[in-house]
Amino acid sequence: MSETESYRHITVLLHEAVDALAVREDGVYVDGTFGRGGHSRLILSRLGDTGRLIVFDKDPQAIAVAEELARSDKRVSVVHGGFASFQTALDDLGIGDVDGALFDLGVSSPQIDDAVRGFSFRFDAPLDMRMDTTRGMSAAEWIASASEQDLHEVIKNYGEERFSRQIARAIVAQRTENPIDTTGKLAKIAAENVRTRERGQDPATRTFQAVRIFINRELEEVEAVLPQVMCRLKEGGRLAVIAFHSLEDRIVKQFVRKYSQHAPLPRWAAVREADLPELPLKAVGKAVKPCEEETVANPRARSAVLRVAERTAGPIPGR
Repeated sequence: MSETESYRHITVLLHEAVDALAVREDGVYVDGTFGRGGHSRLILSRLGDTGRLIVFDKDPQAIAVAEELARSDKRVSVVHGGFASFQTALDDLGIGDVDGALFDLGVSSPQIDDAVRGFSFRFDAPLDMRMDTTRGMSAAEWIASASEQDLHEVIKNYGEERFSRQIARAIVAQRTENPIDTTGKLAKIAAENVRTRERGQDPATRTFQAVRIFINRELEEVEAVLPQVMCRLKEGGRLAVIAFHSLEDRIVKQFVRKYSQHAPLPRWAAVREADLPELPLKAVGKAVKPCEEETVANPRARSAVLRVAERTAGPIPGR
């Protein structure tokens, strides 16, 4: 078994997400988070010979799988990089507007389950956490140099950890004597400083989530890509986003609301809401969560939330 195949990945909300795109046979679609290609392969099965699929991923192992797929299917184009480069990458490929874009946010099962990647406190391994191991600063390098205040703010804001200040203080105290360069060392510091336990959750969970989000600029990338997608969607084109924690989901929810709902009019306003200009997006249905059958088969799907929006004929403000 090859390195790229050795860690199993179960695609979350597979049919729900691809159904939400309402795939057209001759359409152009983007899978912004290829992973191991579960969503991509289902999209391809619904595309005709003239359809196109552009896939993005930061992870070199995911890119190896994507390039193998592209060699056997000429409809596929591969972009090794974060999806924040959405518009630039499409321009480089000579692609204009698209019919749909799908994003399955966060870390993938192969990344978590591969000990050497340093994403999980279940293994004692080098503290890396980079989705793209070919570039950028590792978690260990950042933890070695960040100020106590920066450590506190990242763990508090990205992990929503109540004991962030104590954890940051302990990191700074320990690193003067011994570098915090493995997942085991960071997990031990978190366990010693998280005073109350959440049922079914390791005390290191929030700290690891926070550091991973920061190292990979996950929230900034989501904020950057959503307006780019809106600008490139054809009328009737769909945006589908699967988020796995409240910070990501809040960004998506607020973005869709901003561009699909008018602000409430004051009572004295002389204009009716029906007379206001059409907004560029409309929300499609309610947020979708995995069914019980899926969460039993794949417990990591428990926190997933799918939100869908459709491009209207309405103008984009400022364009």
